[in-house]
Amino acid sequence: MTEKLKIAILGADGRMGQAVISALSEIETLKFVAALTHSKSPHLGKDSVALADAKGGEVLLTDDFKSARDSDVVIDFSAPSASLALAETLKGSSVKAIVSGTTGMTGDQTEEFQKSCADLALLQSGNFSLGVNMLEALVELAADKLREGWDIDVLEMHHRHKVDAPSGTALMLGQAAARGRDVDLEKVQKLSREGQTGARPEGEIGFATLRGGGVIGEHSVKIASELEMLTLSHSAFDRSVFAKGAVSAAMWAAKQPAGRYNMKDMLGL
Repeated sequence: MTEKLKIAILGADGRMGQAVISALSEIETLKFVAALTHSKSPHLGKDSVALADAKGGEVLLTDDFKSARDSDVVIDFSAPSASLALAETLKGSSVKAIVSGTTGMTGDQTEEFQKSCADLALLQSGNFSLGVNMLEALVELAADKLREGWDIDVLEMHHRHKVDAPSGTALMLGQAAARGRDVDLEKVQKLSREGQTGARPEGEIGFATLRGGGVIGEHSVKIASELEMLTLSHSAFDRSVFAKGAVSAAMWAAKQPAGRYNMKDMLGL
């Protein structure tokens, strides 16, 4: 009998963490072994599987990151500080890979996180949906072909509980547009507009953020000239699309050598 792939989840009592627990409980070749959360979580000590209304045995929520050291892959949907602490804790452990959907990291935090994961297969993505990753490829292509006289804006909306803005997916789409234009996103991005902004400069990539209700995820990229506008968009109807993508990514990453990966690597895009 083939040994099951052991999975730990950081952020196991969050929205995405609970969706991931449900998704992996449906796959017989996976074993959920550790549920991690922060020290002030009201769910500490509770059964993460029951909280997620999923199938499987009891896995209690803990803030002891060392409990993940015996797993094969850690799926991380947490906060930047927690991701950094996790990476340090896993050094020298049996963990082969980290699949991280944590958003809101600064450039310095991202660099530190990636250095700490140098001996692991690290797959990072702002979004684990197949449709969104296809959208990313289309945005890069369109930005490359539609250059002079074409303005680019990324619009996103999420539920009222989301704490970072723009979303990781919005920034991922902005990066795709910047790659298409052969520019550094940080040098051309405009994260918000208000007041007397003046005329828009050529080559700017803008962002607009909406928060409200229970919206799971809406993203669109508008590429506009004086005469026409192209809109590329994606809507998520159920959070399980991201969770199932993250679980598939974990299964793929566990087979890869140490290095940095993204969903395009997994999907061959």
